[in-house]
Amino acid sequence: MPKMTIITLLTVALAAFAPVAAQAEAVSENPLQGEAGKPDKAGRLTVNGIDYYYEIRGEGEPLLLLHGGLGQIEMFGVNLKTLQEKRQVIGVDLQGHGRTPLGTRPIDLPAIGADMAELVEKLGYDKVDVLGYSFGGGVALHMAAVAPDRVRRLVIASAPFARNGFFPEMLPQQAAVSGAMAEMMKETPMYKSYAAVAPDVSAFPKLLDAMGAAMRVDYDASDAVAKLAMPVMLVFGDSDMIRPEHIVEFYQKLGGGLKDAGWMREHMSKNRLAILPGLTHYEIFAAPALVSTALPFLDGQSTTQSWAGQVNGE
Repeated sequence: MPKMTIITLLTVALAAFAPVAAQAEAVSENPLQGEAGKPDKAGRLTVNGIDYYYEIRGEGEPLLLLHGGLGQIEMFGVNLKTLQEKRQVIGVDLQGHGRTPLGTRPIDLPAIGADMAELVEKLGYDKVDVLGYSFGGGVALHMAAVAPDRVRRLVIASAPFARNGFFPEMLPQQAAVSGAMAEMMKETPMYKSYAAVAPDVSAFPKLLDAMGAAMRVDYDASDAVAKLAMPVMLVFGDSDMIRPEHIVEFYQKLGGGLKDAGWMREHMSKNRLAILPGLTHYEIFAAPALVSTALPFLDGQSTTQSWAGQVNGE
């Protein structure tokens, strides 16, 4: 399989409650942290049998940051540094990714979403804002649906609400993911970033098997979308792997794009849709435009003035 096909295929970032005290962990540097540097705090928290690794960075309003498939906290690159300068960022390595072991449970978006709701509660947060990319965006969707009281504002980046949201040619590629590809992936950024932080690098084929199994399952999370009562922003690249028609349908399910907003914005939806120019699925997570678009929304800010406001000096 050509190298670029592997990268295209595997950069697809998707997508018994027992109280356990968080365990502090030594804060260390790794080659992926770049300008973001070491976190202020690192630890582990077992939720529903998964031993999640988390980091806390910066000060301010809490923001849960959820990475894409075959990534980890640091995959956001320079955006991680920008966010921690504005917010208290709670980064989590999702099930089987980075420093979080796979465990014995299948990878399942609703289950991991429920885990995240419990994790932030155990960390002592009443409400958090959430930004999730691709696989992490699917997790964020289900977290907000199962625990809407825990999520103040939600940004879903480059994630469909249903499997048919991907371009058709992506589905067989996703279905082909398995541990048999591990050896040929040794030179890809997915393997190299995993190897830089994973406690057991030999578990990489098992992660590929688990992700492949998850991507072969058909799903439609329309019911979860209907439960999103908080303000939601959808962010996609104009050259994303998600079909434009699906993006519009997602926004319409949130109440946006159904009619003209009105010259005084009287019919304006509380939810937002952003299409970022010149970006694909494989780079939007590290593009500064993601943060510059999402942060004002997460902060509840709007610098837009209506025409009536301009005329009346309001």
